[in-house]
Amino acid sequence: MEQYIKWFPGWENEYLGFNQGTLGILLVLVVVSIIFRLIAMTIVTRVFSKITKLSPLAAKTISESRGVFGVAAAAALFWQLSEQLALNMDLETSFVMMPKIAVFWLPALSQLLMLGALLAWALKEVALIGAVVNWWADEDGLDGTEKTLISALESVLRFLIVIFGAMLIANALNFNLATLIAGMGISGLALALAAKDTISNFFGAITVLIDRPFKVGDWILTKNVEGEVLEIGLRTTLLRTGADTIITLPNANLVNQAVENYGKRRWRRYQPSFHLDIDSSPDKVQTFCNDILKIIIDNQQTTNEKSSWACVEALGPQSVDVNINMYWDISSGKTEREARELFLLSVMKLAVSIGLNFYEPRVRRQHSN
Repeated sequence: MEQYIKWFPGWENEYLGFNQGTLGILLVLVVVSIIFRLIAMTIVTRVFSKITKLSPLAAKTISESRGVFGVAAAAALFWQLSEQLALNMDLETSFVMMPKIAVFWLPALSQLLMLGALLAWALKEVALIGAVVNWWADEDGLDGTEKTLISALESVLRFLIVIFGAMLIANALNFNLATLIAGMGISGLALALAAKDTISNFFGAITVLIDRPFKVGDWILTKNVEGEVLEIGLRTTLLRTGADTIITLPNANLVNQAVENYGKRRWRRYQPSFHLDIDSSPDKVQTFCNDILKIIIDNQQTTNEKSSWACVEALGPQSVDVNINMYWDISSGKTEREARELFLLSVMKLAVSIGLNFYEPRVRRQHSN
């Protein structure tokens, strides 16, 4: 590179330890780096042009981060060229003249600027994960669980980027990484012991988000609480109970106990029992059972008809016990309650039409007296 120094008029003139030719070369490097920054920004915009058209979040992220990436690219170019310029000073025939402090700090500062800009750019680009997942998602979009999983993944990536970025910067500053890592290991152990509950809850959240035993909107039953899942966070899960209160559950507790998920039911089982008067006619009871089964099969809201039945289960001292087994193909509790009401009213009408009476203890006691 020193051959270009002679092109500058008065290249031997010295200013603050630099000859004029070296200053000219450094000025050219700055201009070239600025041009290279603009080229890098244009390349980034074109590479991500497709996703920026489909996602406003991606467009905003790329727009805000492309300048930082351009700085990283320009700093990387200046670092390599200035380092080469500094190496040329060691040659006996070199025309490069710089003070020793410049020989060390020009490449070092440009390298640090490159690493810092890359770290800032990588942290900004983490937001693209949510944009890409939204782009690939179906028309219904993402549910709360998927959004929480994306948030957790973004947090983990940011943590890893900061750790690796700090190690690269420390290496650029010629720190002893072995001593640094050993110190971090001891400090990390102390922090882990102090924050073991928080760490357990975090990994509990990751387990819940990956295994997906339940999702936002499901109604679940745990050892101590029952309610609708409102939010799955990185530390806790929020449930809304039937009394409209909010309960906060640590995620570590959820992965260490059985969780019954009503939201994953393929159907809703219903097993009512009817107690008929002991004096009822056997033929009428048989007709009653057959007609109930017909009501179940003909109902459009029932399913799994092959496993449904209506039959006499027991003969008590004062009643004939008829048990029913049926399954509702229903998605909400309100609809299920309405369907049960219509079914029970149909059974009452059926009993009246056949001439059967339901067992009533008070009536039986009056007859026995």
